[in-house]
Amino acid sequence: MRTNSGPGRLLIAVYLIFAIAATSRAALQIVTRFDEAPLAYLLSALAAVVYIVAAVGLARAGHAGRRVALACCAVELVGVVGVGAFSLVRPDLFPDETVWSGFGSGYGYIPLVLPVLGLAWLYKTR
Repeated sequence: MRTNSGPGRLLIAVYLIFAIAATSRAALQIVTRFDEAPLAYLLSALAAVVYIVAAVGLARAGHAGRRVALACCAVELVGVVGVGAFSLVRPDLFPDETVWSGFGSGYGYIPLVLPVLGLAWLYKTR
């Protein structure tokens, strides 16, 4: 089974929605309030890039696309867990919600679940 077929299409759509949401929010935050929380806003921009590249990797469905998607899902999982924990330890660095702060609580914890679903889909379609 290819990564861009069946449930993979829904996964790609969710990644694209998050790519648009994260890119828009990060761009607005960086342009209008960068000095308030530079680390948080740059991490949101990083999340946006990861979502975009993961969506492309899943959509390509070949060997290279699979490797790209696997790397992105792994980085995303480490990022959301790491940033989520760090945002609890140092909330002063995260005065505004970001995609990964609070383990994605501002986005219904979907950023925490999405890489797990992505990795599971990649495993199932290997």
